[in-house]
Amino acid sequence: MRLTKFEHSCVLVEDGDARIVVDPGGFSHGFESLTGLTAVLVTHQHPDHLDTGRLPALLAANPEARLYADAGSAAILAESGIAATGVQPGERLHVGTTIDVFGGHHAVIHPDVPVIPNVAYLVGGRFLHPGDSFTIPDVDVEILGLPTAAPWLRAGESVDYLRALTPNVAIPIHEALLAVPDPFFGLFERLAPEETELRVLAAGSSFEA
Repeated sequence: MRLTKFEHSCVLVEDGDARIVVDPGGFSHGFESLTGLTAVLVTHQHPDHLDTGRLPALLAANPEARLYADAGSAAILAESGIAATGVQPGERLHVGTTIDVFGGHHAVIHPDVPVIPNVAYLVGGRFLHPGDSFTIPDVDVEILGLPTAAPWLRAGESVDYLRALTPNVAIPIHEALLAVPDPFFGLFERLAPEETELRVLAAGSSFEA
């Protein structure tokens, strides 16, 4: 499996014959030129995870790729004339590799802010992208996309999530809101379980496992 990060929460996952992009959002760059994709996954409707302006060109360049999204995003995409297959927790998708769907709801930002749908994707049984949530699936997670900074989280909560899942490798995601993310990465590295290796991927860099 090869993971390439395109800033913030956008990750390209290559697993066998599968080439899957997760969360091509407004804070991410570089995914626009990708070809040969088998699937595009969207965890939830927030613009930093779903860029409806650039998504049509990506899909046009990848006619074989199927677009999957949570129910809330699928409705928004339909309003924009973009066809997507809505997914629910408990489903398993087959796109050259398996994708298991977990989660269901976005993390709470504030009691006055409505909670929207959010799904987490476990790709190839190995890499978990939780979107904007601390979803804990009922399976072991080998590689975790670890949320770093957002209006809905504290750094300590990310550490607790990391310890709860104890992956072999943790790759920080969702850091574009920070001007200087290094203190967060250092905290994760110091407090991670002994079994977990922290891998910080710069934009466009990859990790193979």
